[in-house]
Amino acid sequence: MKAILAAVTALVATAMAQVSPAPIPGSPQIVQNGDFSNGTLGWQSSPSGSMRNGMYCIDVPASPPGNSSYLRTSYKFLETKNDVYTLNFTASSSVGFDILVQTPDPPLDPNLNMTAALTTSPYPFSMTFSPANQAPNASLEFDLGGNPADATVCIGSVSMRRIDRSAWRQTYGPAIKINQLGYLPNGPKMATLVTNSTSATAWTLNNAAGDACFNGQTTYQGLDVASNQTVSIIDFSGFATTGDGYTLTAGGSTSYPFSISSTLYDDLRQDSLRFFYQQRSGIAIDGNLVGLQYARAAGHIQIPPNQGDKVVPCQAVHDSLIAYLEPWTCNYTLDVTQGWYDAGDQGKYVVNGGIAAAQLLMEYERTMYTKNGTSQLGDGSLRIPERNNGIPDVLDEARWELDFMMKMQVPANAAPQLVNGTYLDLSSFAHLKVHDNQWTPLPTDPSQDPKRRELHRPSTSATLNLAAAAAMGARVFAKFDPTWAAQALAVAKSAYSAAQRHPPIYAPGTDWDLGGGAYSDNDVTDEYYWAAAELYLTTGAQQYLTDLKANRYHTANISTLFSLPGGFSWASVAALGQLDLATVPSNISNHSAIGRRCCGYADGGTAEQFQWVRRLPDRVSLGFKQQQPQQYPATAADLTGNTSYRSAALQGIDYVLGRNAISQSYVRGYGTKQTQNVHSRLMSSTTASRRLRRELWPVVRIKPLPIRPRTMCCRGVRRRLAMSMM
Repeated sequence: MKAILAAVTALVATAMAQVSPAPIPGSPQIVQNGDFSNGTLGWQSSPSGSMRNGMYCIDVPASPPGNSSYLRTSYKFLETKNDVYTLNFTASSSVGFDILVQTPDPPLDPNLNMTAALTTSPYPFSMTFSPANQAPNASLEFDLGGNPADATVCIGSVSMRRIDRSAWRQTYGPAIKINQLGYLPNGPKMATLVTNSTSATAWTLNNAAGDACFNGQTTYQGLDVASNQTVSIIDFSGFATTGDGYTLTAGGSTSYPFSISSTLYDDLRQDSLRFFYQQRSGIAIDGNLVGLQYARAAGHIQIPPNQGDKVVPCQAVHDSLIAYLEPWTCNYTLDVTQGWYDAGDQGKYVVNGGIAAAQLLMEYERTMYTKNGTSQLGDGSLRIPERNNGIPDVLDEARWELDFMMKMQVPANAAPQLVNGTYLDLSSFAHLKVHDNQWTPLPTDPSQDPKRRELHRPSTSATLNLAAAAAMGARVFAKFDPTWAAQALAVAKSAYSAAQRHPPIYAPGTDWDLGGGAYSDNDVTDEYYWAAAELYLTTGAQQYLTDLKANRYHTANISTLFSLPGGFSWASVAALGQLDLATVPSNISNHSAIGRRCCGYADGGTAEQFQWVRRLPDRVSLGFKQQQPQQYPATAADLTGNTSYRSAALQGIDYVLGRNAISQSYVRGYGTKQTQNVHSRLMSSTTASRRLRRELWPVVRIKPLPIRPRTMCCRGVRRRLAMSMM
């Protein structure tokens, strides 16, 4: 019993730096004399500068970062916490280097502390930020230190505006919260009524014509702690007639319309799997497959203005000093083409891509052990270039990422690298990520990205993630492409051995904002467990069995195994090892006990009977955090055939599609009150970009959260897709 239960994620990211001032808070323009038409009125600098070609230019001597060279506003303005500001400016330098844009007065605002990579040509920078601090006397500063040689820095067209949100009001939708897509005829049909009444309330199910076709009484549930609302439950599971346009009425409220259909999730399932193709790097996206409006040229194949990804060096020393507080670099370049762009940016990350590729592999692998399970995931089932090549399309898609991940390995016999003050042999380790050395502006087509691409320092988490995902790939691909499978297994083994060679090399939290996210992780015990589990399942070798049994996660209780509120994620992967040990045939002695542990966690979730949905103990109103743990009741349903587990998992999907406190469908293109204005540098750069002046993201019928009706989901694609929560 298997399909994809996917996590929906949002990254509302900001781009590069820009600012504007106005002495009166809330007035349209915050920056005074931003075009320098009145000379230096409202500005002060060190050293002094002069006007040249409509910009204010300063001759800055070579200096380390943080020296006294600056340009700042000479007046103060109110910076309001949580308001939204846009900053714009144009800048250039006779010597390329990075300047810092910040509010220098204490407390330093971390949300406006951005770098801008200057080049010899004037470049317009822009960013949107929301202050973390309330600062009644803020100022704006361009920190000009850190130039490697004497430079002339010119700045102009400085503007900062506060976005007026006073007229904005959050809408919470009707008091009746439903799955806005609908319900399966043979599944649970539950809705939540927000009401102050503690007594039963009459409800009616109406068809599209407005005729009553089913009715009943609500069941009082009490206070929902997460939303601080009093709620009751509407259970209309006894109604199974298919149709569209159904609504529920109760307590004077009418729900959004919904459907009851046995094919309810078919399109959603396909859309979610198709999303990965559109995130691909290193290949042209074919408009005949995805729609002409979403076609784009291949990104990062070393064709100018791209500076990658066929020949990518390690970070420059001045960048690694910021990221690691020491001059780490390497003496080689790598071809790191292929893979998926992560979320809304153009970076590629081993830990993020690894868990996504792994879950695609898990989705297919489980169907190998169910009757007729592979029929819906076969070759030709997706609109991707590799269709009809004799390999199931979902595996082709996973391999696109795995090929990239394997390219991220440090070459054999590479020179030792500086890590925490010591030179270490990092051969066969995996680099954590590759991305631009600066954020690209919005929008930027990947093929038009001019930024320098850099490999970031290898980490133990990335190396073990590679070992686990490659071992899975080797196992699943063995019957389709034995040669590739053998290569993947060799990579997995070498990565696992490399990780054991040194104490953990953690991905630091300081490696952020240089064009990508940090994805720091200071505990790799879970990665060791996942990697050992997958290598054991693939090879049957005793050494991996010994390692996984010695790992604390092998017999961990629920609170340890799921230390995160959202169950598991790219940074907490032990549960992936448990799920595969429970479902993939092997000779492990306590196979049934592992399966019971999966069911036990599912029991804990269904017993909680959380008011919004029968779900696992996660009270965070984020679709992706709620969705990941649903794989446990889905797996329990698969292992036992117990329909209560299936019902629990389905109600988790209800939550993501609108049965939540704010009536929000977290999946773009599905539901009445659905996700809008999703952040992405990729989609916003398609030919649909003209529409983005009205809407940041077009209606792309490609998003995560696939479900196969009739066979309940048992795995999920955990992918940080660029999908907004709000």
